Amino acid sequence: MGKTVRLTMAQALVRFIAAQMTEIDGQTMPIFGGAWAIFGHGNVAALGEALHAVRDELPTFRAHNEQAMAHAAIGFAKAHFRRRFMACTSSIGPGATNMLTAAALAHVNRLPLLILPGDVFAGRLPDPVLQQVEDFGDGTVSVNDCFRPVSRYFDRLTRPEQLVPALNRAMQVLTDPAECGPVTLSLCQDVQAEAYDYPERFFEQRLWRPRRIVPDAREAQAAAELLREAKKPIIIAGGGVIYSQTSAELAAFAAERGIPVMETQGGKSSLPHDHPLNMGAVGVTGTSAANALAAEADLVLAVGTRLQDFTTGSWALFRNDAMQVIGLNVQPFDAGKHLAHPLVADARAGLDVLDARLGACNAPTAWTARAKALKAEWLKAAAKVTAATNAALPSDAQVIGAVQRAMGGEILLINASGGLPGELHKLWQATSPGSYHGEYGYSTMGYEIAGGLGAKMARPDREVVVMVGDGSYLMLNSEIATSVMLGLKLTIVLLDNRGFGCINRLQMATGGANFNNLFKDTRHETLPQIDFVGHAASLGSIAEKAASVAELEAALGRAKRNDRTTVIVIDTDPLVSTAEGGAWWDVAVPQVSPRSQVVEARKAYDEAARLQRVGD
Repeated sequence: MGKTVRLTMAQALVRFIAAQMTEIDGQTMPIFGGAWAIFGHGNVAALGEALHAVRDELPTFRAHNEQAMAHAAIGFAKAHFRRRFMACTSSIGPGATNMLTAAALAHVNRLPLLILPGDVFAGRLPDPVLQQVEDFGDGTVSVNDCFRPVSRYFDRLTRPEQLVPALNRAMQVLTDPAECGPVTLSLCQDVQAEAYDYPERFFEQRLWRPRRIVPDAREAQAAAELLREAKKPIIIAGGGVIYSQTSAELAAFAAERGIPVMETQGGKSSLPHDHPLNMGAVGVTGTSAANALAAEADLVLAVGTRLQDFTTGSWALFRNDAMQVIGLNVQPFDAGKHLAHPLVADARAGLDVLDARLGACNAPTAWTARAKALKAEWLKAAAKVTAATNAALPSDAQVIGAVQRAMGGEILLINASGGLPGELHKLWQATSPGSYHGEYGYSTMGYEIAGGLGAKMARPDREVVVMVGDGSYLMLNSEIATSVMLGLKLTIVLLDNRGFGCINRLQMATGGANFNNLFKDTRHETLPQIDFVGHAASLGSIAEKAASVAELEAALGRAKRNDRTTVIVIDTDPLVSTAEGGAWWDVAVPQVSPRSQVVEARKAYDEAARLQRVGD
């Protein structure tokens, strides 16, 4: 068996984690950027003691909310293009379940996250313990079973030696481009403290390099033939382009072949906004250029994308009956979606093989020219809606324009839920891969500030700007204090439209009455006058209110010079969104209603639904 070392399970866990390495730009470094911990009775005694012992090589960070610390870990991993990640640990009850939303976020977005919740006693002698949820018919169940559907790999450790296969499996999932997602190792609190003679080789340094899957020759040939025959091909770039670091290859492929490219939320910043064939956002929140081309396309090369409904306009965007899809993806599940011709491969490897097989074949010059003309028209429309204004209540688009002018495109821009992702997807002019950091796979309110903190940990040299609405801010803002504690400066632009403006607009669009979204339409005795500036300042940030777009630009200039997190609040119009671009989204409208507005909305819904591609 070889030499062994006697350690508690918790000590062995953290020693193993600290020994895992990665390679980035030729430099070997720890693959774990640290651990986030909020201690409780399920993890403080054993895992807390173990983390203390390795705090120099594996730093532990304290957050104010378990969901937020997991969001920060996700932001860190996303900003590192999945090359590095973090662990999160909590106690056994609400601390654990607070991380469920973050686990779902990581699962949907294919992002690595190691979740280490404490669990009940494997020995069961003290049952029921504090915070234990008991199942009347199953003595093996704890709240951590909730993590099973939102984990790529789940394990409950009831003996200390189970740690060896569990951690090996965890690392395989966390580092595999196709399987990547959250891993949950549920740690029974008595087992954390039990000692075992672990093999010393278990703790040797191990280097994990990202795998580049090459395509099957037959799939590649079939895909190349489809591209040769296409008269109106397009490329949809998803997050896989960025995670595989294939932006340069995609830019060259598109330019050489004359094929227009459009970007999903996850894929935005795959190409610089000024690439001649970057049509920008596609789908429900797409540009007029991208969506016009998508409607005509006879072939879609989908690179590293899940093709979710916002990208496809609920499968009503593509109007050409002859349209076919090539699914270039490392995950076969995604590559074969919607009757696609699968090309299972790493994005870079797949594009390289296609390029070699295509020879001198390019898209028709008229198609390429049409794409460039449509882009020029879109840029004029975008410039108009983002222009400076003297309006008392500017639109989100006008605020976006102000941030772009004041901060430039090289910042790392964070956004997540509400109306901002739609406007930013269309309008933000990203420059380099990863400079647009959107969480719209799970559309998680509350991600923005915590995710921005994690991104700043990953990119301390970058100016990180968080754009967030008042609704999302009120849900989860505690990590402003953590950013100040850690000396990690964020610039937070808080758009106050006094409620949930995005869903209010959707409610109106589906014929609904203004109800329970904006403060003024909720049940209330009095309307709150929330002092966001005072609140943000109380968490340790520098905070100020901008009364206009011009004042916002000036405040952003000051924020650049500030030495800690800065929050700038501006009031905005809850009813205005950019009319240009966009596509239908399938949000079912009631078939019967006493309200005439709903009846009319249902008629429009039925008409639009006829365009959906049945079977795709």
